[in-house]
Order: sequence, then structure tokens, then C-alpha cells
Amino acid sequence: MSNLLDIASQAPRVSASPAARWGLLFILALGLLGTGCASDYVARTASARSAYQSSDYPRALRELDGAQKEAPERDQLLLLLDRGMVLHASGQWEESTKVLAQADDLSSQLDITSVSEEAGVLLSNERRRAYRGEDFEKLMISVLQALNYTELGRDEDALVEVRRVNERIEKMIIEEKKPYEQLAIARYLGGVLYEDQHDWDSAFIDYMKAYELEPRLGGLVEPLLRLAKKTGRDDAYESLSQKFPDVAHDPLGPGDGQLVVVVEAGLSPQKERASRDYGDSGDLIEVPVYRDRGGTPPVRVSVEGKAAQAVTVTSLSRVAQVHLNDRIGRMLAKQLAGAVAKAGVAAGVGALTKSKELGVLAFLVLNAGNQADLRSWLSLPAEFQVARFRLPPGKHTVQVDAPGRPTTHEVEVKPGRVEVLVVRSY
Repeated sequence: MSNLLDIASQAPRVSASPAARWGLLFILALGLLGTGCASDYVARTASARSAYQSSDYPRALRELDGAQKEAPERDQLLLLLDRGMVLHASGQWEESTKVLAQADDLSSQLDITSVSEEAGVLLSNERRRAYRGEDFEKLMISVLQALNYTELGRDEDALVEVRRVNERIEKMIIEEKKPYEQLAIARYLGGVLYEDQHDWDSAFIDYMKAYELEPRLGGLVEPLLRLAKKTGRDDAYESLSQKFPDVAHDPLGPGDGQLVVVVEAGLSPQKERASRDYGDSGDLIEVPVYRDRGGTPPVRVSVEGKAAQAVTVTSLSRVAQVHLNDRIGRMLAKQLAGAVAKAGVAAGVGALTKSKELGVLAFLVLNAGNQADLRSWLSLPAEFQVARFRLPPGKHTVQVDAPGRPTTHEVEVKPGRVEVLVVRSY
């Protein structure tokens, strides 16, 4: 490939023979093939994201409807994911479950790779491929579904989704040998749901797994201490008591209820271009990298004179980096194969037109279309933060003090139950 580029830099003026003209037309057609996806999803949905991040959910949905009319088939999964997230953030739980279920089904279908699509990608770029979603984005579908079902009072359906998250990622880790770990937010939510059903053993197991995944839970370990004692796990209780001597964990009274506030905070990281040299050839290959979109300060939650700082249970920014880094090696290998395929096509053009210079030009045009796929599920939060309270039964007003945008929410706590409140914060 570097030889072709050396020739190109020294190439004389190309003659205007009929063969050359046909060759140029062929090159232009190939160039259009490589750049035919210039209508970028991220750019086309910028106004929808702006409305979403301003909590103007009706306008965000209208903007997504408008984008749907222009969207190519390859962007359908992203449209469903963004629409499902906007509905979720606006509290339209039932509608969100339906859209995210469609996204889950489509993601499964897209995992069956199209041979013709793969060939097209080799000769152009990754943006021509139908977006399948990063591994963690597929897991997030089930996490959001679990939260949707929890808000709808459908705890069994929520637990099904939590188990799906755990099973999917276990398969990725064990069978696919990927360097991932389970999601602490899914495990912690599982603990909350099991505790609400008074399945103390299962609740303890999930809370403990969440703690192992994220040891900096602070006061969120309260149910772990309480349930270790309740279920007779003396060794675990002694160890946890020594680590968290200041966390009060008295047994719940017969009339006590609990409130768990899940704050979906901040903006998920965004992909941007990065170039890498491959070997000694000096050829640049573009790959995406994640860039954080600002910090995500802790959110303060208050209810009935009690206040707590929400604790980060899962950072999607960190998870996204791990999942994308795992793909970089495979991505580089695929792009190298694409460069070889393009060199073959370029050689064919040179032979067809009997012009070495046109062959070089064909390679340059094809390689100029090499673009990293910067699409991602940008409406996801950067973090899942959690705060929890022990409250008397009845209606309560919850104040969520996110930077610059406080919100107020009404909840009803029942005796012996764990109420969950899901809040989107930017």
C-alpha cells in the first residue's frame, strides 16, 4: 500500500483517453459508495438531543419523528433506542417498554451478520453498516426495561430483565472471553426487588454482588448489613460491620417503608475519531474512541427533612471505555482487510484502464472514504446514582437537587415495601 502512495505522489498528468475517462467515472462511483452515508445520524438528531437534555420531551419526540422520515435502514436501531430513552425519561413507562422491546428484537436480528453488508463495508466504511449497538448498550436495554417495569409495579417482569442482564454478561465473560464485569446497578436493583418481595437470601446475594463490583457504596450497604444479620450470615456480618462501623442498620419496624431513588445522571460519553498507524506502512486507520461530555457531580436527594448524597453505583463512561477497547483489535484487523480489498480493486482499475496512475487514484479515493463509525446511544446517562431512605408509610415529597435543575417528585411509601423512584438528571 505504501508503494501505491509513493507512486501517487510522483504520478504524471493522466491522459484523457476513453479508457481513462471510463476509469475516472468508475472511481467517482466508488467514491460515492464510500461517502454515501454523509447524512450522519449524530448530526441529524442534534436538535432532538438538545430538546431531550432540556427536559422538553414532547419536542424531542417530535424531532425524532422527523428524523425517522429521513433515516436510512441502518439507523433504525438507534432511533428506537433514543425514542425508548426519551419516553423512559419522561415517565411514559409503558410506552418506553414497547419501544425498547422493539429495539431488543431488532438488535438480536442484526447480530446475524449479512455477508453482502460485510463486503460493502470492506470497500467503503463502517458507517454503511446497520448499527448493531455496543455490548453495553444491549445490556442497557434490559436495565432500562427493569426500571420501567419497577415503576409500573411489575416486579416479576423487572426481575426477568435483571436476570437477563446478568446472564447475557456472564455469557460474554465466560463463553466469549471478553474482559467485562457484571453491572453493579443491575445487581443492586435485583437486591431492591428481592427485598421488596421479602426474599431475604436472594436480596442479600445481589446486594453483596453489587458491593463486590462497586466497593464504594457508602451508606448504600445498609441493607447488606441488615440482611446479613437477618439471614444468619455471621461471618459476613462481622466483616461488613468492621468495614462500615458508622452505617446504622437497625431492623425495620413493622410499619417502616423504604424509598430507593435511582438517578440517571449526566450525559453518556460520545465517540470521536482517532487515527492509528498500522505497522511500518505508515497507513492511517481510523477508529472511534469515547470522550466524556463533562463531569457528573453527585446529586443531592431530600425527603421529609432527611438528605443524602446519591452514590454512583455504575459509571457508564467507564463501562463504555472497557467495551470499546475490547473491540479495537478486531476493528483494526477488519480495517486492514478493507485496505487490502481496496488495493485489489484499485489494481483492477489500473489494469482495466491500462493506467497505473488511475489505479493509484482509485486507491486514494477509496481510502479517503475510510471513516470511523461515530454512532452511539447518546441519550443514555453517564452514571446510575442511588440514594435510599427509611420512611413512614404515606405520601412524601422528594427533592432532587441536580446542578442547575432541581426537581420535585411525589411518591407513596407502603409499610414493609421498597418504593423505587427513577429520575433523569442532566
